[in-house]
Amino acid sequence: MAIKGQKFKKYSAEFKEEILKKYHLGYPSRVLAKEYGVPSGTIKMWNYNIKHGRIGNKRGRPKIRNLTLEDYKERYEILKKYQAFLQARRGKK
Repeated sequence: MAIKGQKFKKYSAEFKEEILKKYHLGYPSRVLAKEYGVPSGTIKMWNYNIKHGRIGNKRGRPKIRNLTLEDYKERYEILKKYQAFLQARRGKK
């Protein structure tokens, strides 16, 4: 878990690519970690992300951008209906 104020290292795409090429050739992640000074878990995570089509270090739900006023109104109406549903359900018990 991250500590408040902790700084994370950022690696270039070329650097990652070079390490992953060796990793795919059969070099163990422990050996590559020692050689390049990168944690072995980080190398495994890079490999996992590439395998599953995730590019970069972004995690979590993708951000939705360029929402219009109509989009916000539609979402608001959905939330109002859901809230009414929950209140009605609470009233039955």
